[in-house]
Amino acid sequence: MHCVIGSGPAGAACAKALLQRGAEVVMLDAGLELEPERALIPRKLASTSPSQWPRELVEELKSGMNVSARGLPQKLAFGSNYPYREAEEHAAWSGRGASVRPSLALGGFSAVWGAAMLPYRDGDIENWPVKSRELAPHYRAALELTGLTAQHDDLDEFFPLHCENPVPLQPSRQAGSLLKNLERHRAALRESGWRFGRARLAVRAAGDSRGPGCVYCRLCLYGCPYGCIYNSADTVREMRAGPRFNYQRDVIVTSLREQSGKVIIEALHRQTRRPLLFEAARVHLAAGIVPTARILLRSQNAYNRPLRARDSQYFVFPLITARRARDVQAEMLYTLSQLFIELNNPKISRRTVHLQIYTYNDITAQAVRKSLGPLKMFARPIEERILIAQGYLHSDDSPEIEMTLKRAADKDVLQLEAKPNPETRRTVKRVLGEFMRNARRLGAAPIKPMLQMTLPGQGFHSGGTFPMCAQPGEFESDRLGRPRGWSRVHAVDATVFPSVPATTITLPVMANAHRIGWETAALD
Repeated sequence: MHCVIGSGPAGAACAKALLQRGAEVVMLDAGLELEPERALIPRKLASTSPSQWPRELVEELKSGMNVSARGLPQKLAFGSNYPYREAEEHAAWSGRGASVRPSLALGGFSAVWGAAMLPYRDGDIENWPVKSRELAPHYRAALELTGLTAQHDDLDEFFPLHCENPVPLQPSRQAGSLLKNLERHRAALRESGWRFGRARLAVRAAGDSRGPGCVYCRLCLYGCPYGCIYNSADTVREMRAGPRFNYQRDVIVTSLREQSGKVIIEALHRQTRRPLLFEAARVHLAAGIVPTARILLRSQNAYNRPLRARDSQYFVFPLITARRARDVQAEMLYTLSQLFIELNNPKISRRTVHLQIYTYNDITAQAVRKSLGPLKMFARPIEERILIAQGYLHSDDSPEIEMTLKRAADKDVLQLEAKPNPETRRTVKRVLGEFMRNARRLGAAPIKPMLQMTLPGQGFHSGGTFPMCAQPGEFESDRLGRPRGWSRVHAVDATVFPSVPATTITLPVMANAHRIGWETAALD
């Protein structure tokens, strides 16, 4: 029997590969879920069309996401913070200038993610012992789980779709206008290393056996009542309905040890704290980089031994367009990322810089109104001209996060400390300069004073605490995610990434986890 620890995208993909190879799988998970009373809200909304939705029910679903002029709020799921709940109590970490959060939810952070999906370029993973050609069949397997809305465009040159006949979503009017400008100046932008196209998202654009397709109800950032945005909890529920899979919730794994050709798993019951003990032929760690690091360090008695996590620096800035998109407030649209822009210009960075363009949504509109204060009567024309660019840098250009397991009186604590990289701000400054130089071509200019750079880890694109290497050393792992000294314990989440490219992390995480599960199932 194989054990998978964690139900996020990595755990779901790994478990699926093991089942496809005929293995028996038990998944151990904390498994927090949306409160039953909260779950009734999207269920009621999904039973009818958006034109018939009661206003008070929609407002209840949106409750809790308090917007300020300083930035966007913590993203909730249908008004609930359950994806973040109990993490500090059970994962036990503390941060010094870093913010890496674990999740104890069924499905992990796929309950609240932005659904953006891109593979990695070989040019951005030069130090990996696994290359794109090896990951290709596993990208396809992952996309069979998630689905993908996309279309063939300039992104294909560096980022193959890895799926057949993708269905695109209808872009917003603001996105369509920007895309036309980009296409009009494609030749000049290509010379500067720009590649762009429609956002690729793990979203069900058209109806199928799993449910209806996107109805452009504008609720994406709060949670989709129709379940169109992929959540690995759905994959777990599907596996539970089939053979050879057992799901055990309310389990907090604390340590592992190999013994006589098997792995002993020590754990606690999430609610009662009662000690639990499990056995497995192999263990696949997919708990997220904070819990996975804590489990591995504790299992090796590696206290006060710092290791480094890689991070992809996350930054946000608004763009102001030359033309208004009148009455965008009434447009029926989806509010996830609309466009992807990839910068491959050595004058900016030797690695790809990834940007996601968001158009109108009511969260951004609220931020605009609050930033204007007494001048909020001017909000409407500004809302009709504002776009939001979310950017990510390669880990080579980003800070690192030092992780050290410390003994404490009541429980061990994983201490996190940011290690700044002087290249980070310089690279972001060059990105904004590139947008400013091309403002006429875009029909939009960046508002530089409103740039926000988050703490390391806050963009949720982190990994590399036990990176894969051809010849693993201390705090490194082999190509099957086995830390040095272990033969039956495999880390399968972003823990094993030797670097973290700027492009979206979830698809590569799922593909690599699927690869490891597929290959380890054949070892016994």
